[in-house]
Amino acid sequence: MSTARQLGQDAGDVVRETTHHRHVQLLGRGGLAAYGLVHFTIAYLAVRIAFGAGGAKADKGGALATFAAQSGGRALLWAVAVGLAMLVVWRLGEATVGLRWVRPRAKRIRKRIESAATAVVFAVLAVSAGKLAAGAGAGSDAQQEAFTARVLALPFGQLLVGAAGVALIAFGGVQVYRGVRKKFLADLDLSTAGPTARKVAVRLGQAGYPAVGVTYGIIGLLIVSMAATYSPKKAVGLDAALTTLAAQTHGTVLLLLAAGGLACYGLYCLFDARYRRG
Repeated sequence: MSTARQLGQDAGDVVRETTHHRHVQLLGRGGLAAYGLVHFTIAYLAVRIAFGAGGAKADKGGALATFAAQSGGRALLWAVAVGLAMLVVWRLGEATVGLRWVRPRAKRIRKRIESAATAVVFAVLAVSAGKLAAGAGAGSDAQQEAFTARVLALPFGQLLVGAAGVALIAFGGVQVYRGVRKKFLADLDLSTAGPTARKVAVRLGQAGYPAVGVTYGIIGLLIVSMAATYSPKKAVGLDAALTTLAAQTHGTVLLLLAAGGLACYGLYCLFDARYRRG
C-alpha cells in the first residue's frame, strides 16, 4: 500500500472518529434543534408580517436578533453558535467519509454533496449567531448590497447571479419533492420511535419541506429578477420572499400558510435531531 493511500485512510479514520464521537453528535443534534428553533421563530415573524405588525425581519438574521433581545439572549446565541458549529463538523464528516449505508454509490455521492452544501449554510448561521453573541452585528443590508453590486459588475456577473437564482429555484423544487414523496425519511432511523412519533414526524416533514422549498424558490425568482434588471439594491432574502407573498391577492392567507409550513419544518427539525442517522 502506498504511503499516500495510507495517509488518506488514516485521515479518513480521524474524520470518521471525530464525527461519530458522542459529544460531537450530541452537540450536533443540539444544533439541529437550534436550527428548528430558528425556523419556528421565522414563522412567528411571518405571522407578524401577515397581520401588519412591525419588528424584526422574517429571516434567519431576524430570528437570531429576536433571540438576542430576550433575557439571557447572549447565552442562548452562544449555545446556538456552538451547536451549529458541531453540526457543521457532523455534516462535513458525512460529506467526506460518511453515509456509507446509502446505496447505490451515485446516490451516496449526491447525498454527500448535499451534506457539504448544508454545512456551508449552517456555518454561515453559526458565524452570525457568534457575532451577535459577541456584541457585533451579523451583517447589514448595505454590506449585502455592496457585495451583490460587485458580483454583478464582474464579467458575466449577471449570468452568474442569474445562475445562482436558477440553482436556488431548483433547490426549492427538490425540497418540495422531498416533502411530497417523503424522501426525508431516508435520513431518519425511526425504529425506536413509537407509532405516534413516527406519524407526527412524517406529517411535519410533508408540510415543512414543501414550505421551505416554495420560499426558497421565491428567493430564487427574486434573484433572477435582480440579475435581469441589474438591480443590486433589490431585496432578495427570505424576508423579501415572505413579503412578496403578502403582497399577492389573498396574501395574508398565503403568508399564514407559509408560516404554518415553516413552523412545521421547525418542529420536524426536533425529530431530525432525535432520530437522525449518524
